Amino acid sequence: MHIAVKICGIASADAVDAAVSAGAAYGGLVFHPKSPRFVALDQAKMLAARMRGQLKSVTLIADLDDARIEDIVTVVRPDFLQLHGNETAKRAAEIRARFALPVIKALSVAETSDLEIVSEYEKVADMLLFDARPPRGAERAGGHGTAFDWKILSGRNFIRPWFLAGGLKPDNVARAIELSAARLVDVSSGVESSPGVKDPAKIAVFITAANARAPMSKSA
Repeated sequence: MHIAVKICGIASADAVDAAVSAGAAYGGLVFHPKSPRFVALDQAKMLAARMRGQLKSVTLIADLDDARIEDIVTVVRPDFLQLHGNETAKRAAEIRARFALPVIKALSVAETSDLEIVSEYEKVADMLLFDARPPRGAERAGGHGTAFDWKILSGRNFIRPWFLAGGLKPDNVARAIELSAARLVDVSSGVESSPGVKDPAKIAVFITAANARAPMSKSA
């Protein structure tokens, strides 16, 4: 079974091209100003246009008000809105309804009890993303290159498609998929040569590795 890969934190045309060439399915644009992968509106517009028809564009936002989201949606025209802040299920539903775009809700995971809120978000989000809980004192929710115990997700049935994220790299993604049974994976710092700079070779190796030991479908 093919594993769909999301390359998050794309900040250059070369990174878009590398993701497309390697066979990624999604490209993420980060709108968190404290991230080294932050993109301004004009830059994001260009990158999303370059993705169009080749990658599904995802805008990563965190706790933004409607006016700011409106600016992003109008200029960038993304395929998905990824909510990576402290948005409640009610707020996620409001955003999805107001902007008529599918929503990916990121949830921080460190232990099994962190999954207790999943049922709330499954009712309102189109997809989920399980990321490692950020380090204490961190100023942003994701992109720290840290992982959680992937076995926490093993054997669980969620009603929405979900991404595995957090600390994934070319040398551990196959194991992560094996332990979690993920069908979609999200990578950012794990395919970079320096913070915010994507490495085409690492992107290619990551996607190859993700699919080298992909779980077989039950019908296979």
